[in-house]
Amino acid sequence: MVQAGKASQWLAENGFDHQALEADHEGVEIIKVEPDFLIPICTALYAYGFNYLQCQGGYDLGPGQELVSFYHLIRVSDNADRPDEVRVKVFLPRDNPRVPSVYWIWKTADWQERESYDMYGIIYEGHPNLKRILMPEDWVGWPLRKDYISPDFYELQDAY
Repeated sequence: MVQAGKASQWLAENGFDHQALEADHEGVEIIKVEPDFLIPICTALYAYGFNYLQCQGGYDLGPGQELVSFYHLIRVSDNADRPDEVRVKVFLPRDNPRVPSVYWIWKTADWQERESYDMYGIIYEGHPNLKRILMPEDWVGWPLRKDYISPDFYELQDAY
């Protein structure tokens, strides 16, 4: 049984459906959210004081498994030496990884969501400019997926 943190308890008290996950190694609270509830929950967390999206990213749980879009939120205030933190995770099917963009809540999501799109193929619906940011526009595939095979791949020893 996972002990719910402050943000998770507040969300539950206010009727927001989510799941508390085990805190990370530094004690940062982690909550799991369904894609359809990401915007309402993030809007609520913003209203609760989480006014800064420190980091947004993605990762792959493995070939054939889900992709994850995560959001590390901080409550920034004057003279805060240890601000509150919470991490929101959305687990997505790899065959159709779609989630709403949080750009309209935190503008810092702009390039971070584009990078997650570019590397993992996660579609951030509603993003104002969702296009590749690191790879060429005509690149095929999503390079950081664990089942990705690079085009024209060759072994290092073949390069010499």
